[in-house]
Amino acid sequence: MGLFSKPIKTLDDLFIHTLQDIYYAENQIIHNLPTMIEKAENPELRTAFQNHLRETEVQVKRLEQVFQMHGQPVKSVQCAAMDGILSEAREIISDCDDAHVRDAALLSAAQAVEHYEMTRYGTLIAFARQLKREDYARLLQQTLDEEKAADQKLTSIGESRINRLAA
Repeated sequence: MGLFSKPIKTLDDLFIHTLQDIYYAENQIIHNLPTMIEKAENPELRTAFQNHLRETEVQVKRLEQVFQMHGQPVKSVQCAAMDGILSEAREIISDCDDAHVRDAALLSAAQAVEHYEMTRYGTLIAFARQLKREDYARLLQQTLDEEKAADQKLTSIGESRINRLAA
């Protein structure tokens, strides 16, 4: 058990903990995306990041809605996984002198973020359904669908141009 967290004894406790984890992660993404937008050379990549920033802000509001529906305070717990993904991304990106290689690194980092988010939302949906909260599952599914679409968009951008230019 973490120093400032309560014990996780039930699936409901685990649901709330996971909700707090992804809430932290989404807010870290909001904090880091402006830098990624600024560093992206490719206009299509920059636009994808700008669109995803707006989308992420809506996703945070959805998470806040789930907290409210569950009668829980909106709260985050530090997500070491997201901190690690973002730290590694910053390090790799700062080591890229070539703009095309940096774009490939930015895209790669963004996809690592998307994949983490997809695992968390998939888990939350499964927990919500087990807890007989289809209302939560529907809200969370909207976000999971958006995360999958963002990942597919990034793959398309990478395969159509970014990776070729970086090579």
